[in-house]
Amino acid sequence: MILDQLTTLGHPQRLAIFRLLMRRYPDALAAGEIAAALDLRASTLSAYLSRLMRAGLITQDRHATSLHYRIDMAAVQGAFDYLSHDCCNDRPNICPPPPLTASNALRVLFLCTGNAARSIIAEAILRSKAGNRFTVFSAGTKPLGQIAPAARTLLMQNGHDIAALGSKSLATLQHANTMPFDFIFTVCDRAANEDAPPWPGHPVRAHWGLPDPLVEKAGTAAQTKAIEHVYSALQQRIHAFVALPFDTLPRTSLQAALDDIAHILPPTRKPTQ
Repeated sequence: MILDQLTTLGHPQRLAIFRLLMRRYPDALAAGEIAAALDLRASTLSAYLSRLMRAGLITQDRHATSLHYRIDMAAVQGAFDYLSHDCCNDRPNICPPPPLTASNALRVLFLCTGNAARSIIAEAILRSKAGNRFTVFSAGTKPLGQIAPAARTLLMQNGHDIAALGSKSLATLQHANTMPFDFIFTVCDRAANEDAPPWPGHPVRAHWGLPDPLVEKAGTAAQTKAIEHVYSALQQRIHAFVALPFDTLPRTSLQAALDDIAHILPPTRKPTQ
C-alpha cells in the first residue's frame, strides 16, 4: 500500500489535489470546487480523484447530486508514521512540534483573500479580548488595500478601535514580522485553497470559512445583514477560542477543538410577526 500511495503522490497534479484537501481538512470539498481551485477539467480531475481513492488517501461522499472528497486522515497518518519511524526512531523530542505555551503572548493571524472585511473583523474582535494574552494580525493574499466601508461602520458601531487596522498583503506582514505565528486561521475558502510554503514555527492552523459579505451590493440591507452575520459568527468563535486552556490542552486536542469551533454559527433570527 505504501508504494502505491507514494507512486500516486509522485504525479504533480494528484499531489496538488492531495495538498489542497490537506489544507482544507477536515472539510470535504465538492469536485467542482477542487476543479476551480486547481484549474482542472472535470474528466481529468475525475481520473486523478479515482487514483487517490484507490490508493486509500481520500474518501468520497455524495451530498444530493454532488460528490465531495476528504482526506482519509487515518490512512495518511499511517503512511506518515511508516515513513518517519526510522528517521525519528520514535523519539518524541525530534518529530512532534514544540508544545504551545501561553507564558508569552500567543501570536494569531487571520488570513483571507482581500483583507477588507472578514479577517479585519476577526482581528478587531480578538484585539478587544486580547489583553496581554494575544498579539493579533490579519492579512490578505490579494489585499484590496482598504477596509470595506460596511466593515468599518460595523466595527465602529460595536465600539472597536480601528486606528491600528488596515488592509495589507501577507508578504508585507511576513517581511515586517519575522517571529512565527502560533495560530493561523483562514476565514475564506479562496485563501484556504491557495498553495503556500510551509509556515515556520509549526503554527496550529484551522479554517473558519465564512461567506464573503462584500459580494452583496454596497450600501444595501443585504450587505449590512451579511456583515452582521460574519461579525456575530466570528465573535462567538473567538469567544470559544480565548476560553481554551492553551497551557494544558494537548496539541491534538487543541486542533480538534479549533476544528469544532469552525462550525459555530449564530442562531437564525425568526422573523417578527
